[in-house]
Amino acid sequence: MNDRPKHFLPPVEPPSADIDVATRRLMTALDALESAVERRREADRDEDELASRIQALGVDRSRLADELDGSLVKTRKLERANREIAERLDQAIGTIRAVLGVEGNGADVENAEDGEDVEDAEDDEDAEDGDAEEDE
Repeated sequence: MNDRPKHFLPPVEPPSADIDVATRRLMTALDALESAVERRREADRDEDELASRIQALGVDRSRLADELDGSLVKTRKLERANREIAERLDQAIGTIRAVLGVEGNGADVENAEDGEDVEDAEDDEDAEDGDAEEDE
């Protein structure tokens, strides 16, 4: 009843179909490779940009460190000069007090010792002299 042979083979696809499938697979692989290459190029560009930024930061850091060192040196010089000036002022104040103690009256020296500046004591003396002149 069956006229067919027992070993029936399915129809054979023409060889061009296999070539088309292989071509599509090849094109897909090439597209994936091209995308991977482009991603790698972008990563390399980003890496180069990052390296240049790091280099620029290193240069800025060196410049800032040099400026800081210079500022510290200037600060130390200013502090030293400030101490020297303070010592000289203390000596001058001591000399002025000593001169006022020897040449001035006792009230001026007492006022100066009580915390009043020598200038204030002199101003008081000038004011008293001015009042005396007005009275005359």
